[in-house]
Amino acid sequence: MTDLELEQLLGDLESDRVERKESGAKEEEIRQAICAFANDLPDHRQPGVIFVGVKDKGGHSGLAITDELLRKLADLRSDGHTLPIPAMTVQKWQLSVGEVAVIEVRPADAPPVRFKGRIWIRVGPRRAVASAQEERILSEKRRFRDLPYDLHPISFARLEDLALDFFERTYLPSAIASDVLAENQRSLEQQLVSMRCLSPESPPVPTVLGALLAANDVGRLLPGAYVQFLKIDGTELTDPITDRLEIVAAVPDLIRRLEEKLESHNRISVEFRETQREKRHALYPRLAYEQLFRNAVLHRTYEGTHSPIRVTWYRDRIEMLSPSGPFGRVTHHNFGQPGVNDYRNLYLAEAMAHLGYVQKFGVGILLAQAELSRNGNPPAEFKVTDSHVLAVLRPAL
Repeated sequence: MTDLELEQLLGDLESDRVERKESGAKEEEIRQAICAFANDLPDHRQPGVIFVGVKDKGGHSGLAITDELLRKLADLRSDGHTLPIPAMTVQKWQLSVGEVAVIEVRPADAPPVRFKGRIWIRVGPRRAVASAQEERILSEKRRFRDLPYDLHPISFARLEDLALDFFERTYLPSAIASDVLAENQRSLEQQLVSMRCLSPESPPVPTVLGALLAANDVGRLLPGAYVQFLKIDGTELTDPITDRLEIVAAVPDLIRRLEEKLESHNRISVEFRETQREKRHALYPRLAYEQLFRNAVLHRTYEGTHSPIRVTWYRDRIEMLSPSGPFGRVTHHNFGQPGVNDYRNLYLAEAMAHLGYVQKFGVGILLAQAELSRNGNPPAEFKVTDSHVLAVLRPAL
């Protein structure tokens, strides 16, 4: 936005596109405002703005706009509480009232957005939790947007192709605040539309996201959504195979089964020091390969390929090959760098966070590298092309 646009918004005390905060201390309210602007219930199709360092009536609060404050405000985007991840920027601006921090929140392509399981909206100049009718309005807005692939409807799929018991007993309680669920004003079908697992058309059909989360037969709906595991007694693919597994399953079961298989092959050594106290030492730290595999599931492309994720355990390394190249802000050159992340499957990322597979966004590789270092392993290696990402883990030294 330009200086003039910001000045006009700052001076409009009744605008439903503006919030003013004297400081960054009330993080809960700022997050609610971010959620509300991302939902854009009035359908402005323009960014909402939060001015930090400004009083309610428009004067400067005297707040110093430091780099630390800007970092904390930017971290509100990726802390896993507001889902799907909002599109927003945080910058320092010199305006007529003085120096302020400006959070600019763009409307979501596929609302509703939730903060801690609640859908926040703007009602005039204040915030509120959406009613059932307002939630339906937000879901309907998806018809008129260009949707990412994980929200594409699968035209030949039907509601009975999904494991509805999983949605009702596991996924919805993890994604929606308990008091909202307790209101019981929404049918299961409406809840699934709101969570983007069904399309908003009538009759609704499962989306790619719905199939990834809970298809009874993933292979029929999404032929490439599976994993091939091989254990090789050697260092080359042509060496003898000692174990193999092909997992064709929805994401929660796929992750569980592959990680159990990796753990079954992960040798633990026990050392005794002078104190006679044992020290257990894994060949590969579990957290490291969990983070890298979950990254592969999250960031792979599910469109235009039937190629699976391939996990190959050699005598001297583990290789994880994901059928995907860099996406968005991520390039061959900045792959894996701190603070550089983007999401090909933004709504799958939301779902994986709800299910506990992601705690904070954009730190999976950093967590894996730190855990490898603590365990005595070399850093993970990455080979990135336009069509795939190969992660290589080496055993502890």
